[in-house]
Amino acid sequence: MSDLKAHSCEACSPNASKATEEEKQQLHKEVPDWEILEIDGEEQLHKVYKLKNFVKALELTNKIGELAEEEDHHPVVVLEYGKVAVSWWSHEIGGLHKNDFILAARTDAAFNDMQ
Repeated sequence: MSDLKAHSCEACSPNASKATEEEKQQLHKEVPDWEILEIDGEEQLHKVYKLKNFVKALELTNKIGELAEEEDHHPVVVLEYGKVAVSWWSHEIGGLHKNDFILAARTDAAFNDMQ
């Protein structure tokens, strides 16, 4: 397996292609703890992180925000006491792109760095 978090994101325009079924299967192997959900007709990567308190959950939320700003690619993040839910997908194309899997891997790395 490659180190997905080290891959470069590419600019995603409205005419970019969604990940194919084969690409999704391959990329999903590198972030197996993420669910692929369909919400409002768009596939999204979704994961919930459990942390010991609100301060740690806020710290992870801020790290995710930094990742999002670095790539100009923004997820849905829901912060609760001891829990952060994250959904990545490419709004421009209405589904999943390789970038979403890369950022899921980077989100996992940010969480793991906190442990």
